Amino acid sequence: MRILVVEDDADLRRQLADVLSQSGYAVDLAADGEDGHFLGDTEPYDAVILDLGLPKMDGVSVLKKWRADGKSFPVLILTARDSWSEKVAGFDAGADDYLTKPFITEELLARLRALLRRAAGHSAATLEAGKLVVDTRAARASVNGEPVKLTAHEYRVLSYLMHHMGRVVPRTELVEHIYDQDFDRDSNTIEVFIGRLRRKIGQDRIQTERGLGYRLVVPDIEARVAG
Repeated sequence: MRILVVEDDADLRRQLADVLSQSGYAVDLAADGEDGHFLGDTEPYDAVILDLGLPKMDGVSVLKKWRADGKSFPVLILTARDSWSEKVAGFDAGADDYLTKPFITEELLARLRALLRRAAGHSAATLEAGKLVVDTRAARASVNGEPVKLTAHEYRVLSYLMHHMGRVVPRTELVEHIYDQDFDRDSNTIEVFIGRLRRKIGQDRIQTERGLGYRLVVPDIEARVAG
């Protein structure tokens, strides 16, 4: 899952980048409203963390422009402003949630996970596909209760497929959502990650739809047992 952080405080921006990366997300950063608006307008994000008090263009204006342009990704507002009227303005502009600074990073991560789950149509913090379970709180996976060791990119691929379980996900979409903006992207590596995941979680959990992409499913035998 790919996150955009728009925050003018350099220390907080770096802190958020570190925390989000360690939690399994690909992260892009912007230090002002104009850069943030441009990235959100041109790149496919799963969610955005947006400060309100930004230079060049304030956060509410950025958000209004995104929504006017049809951008529907969930937005979590960060603000040092504790006025109810400013919070209302943020929600009216299209925000999905907010946190007032200073905040606890664990709460920010929990709210972000909730936004991502709702956007993908899930209600629980653990995503399940038969005996395959992904715990988004710990960025970990297991099969039959046994932990599965995954690299950062393998986890991102699996997490994205789990959030969109049952849907065919094009390879280009995976590339756009598991790498940050500055990463040297190579769509051929997706096949490598898929191959590794199949060896670790089971060959029949990720289907290849020729010319279309990949679909994560519950294997027939597990589906029959569950039924």
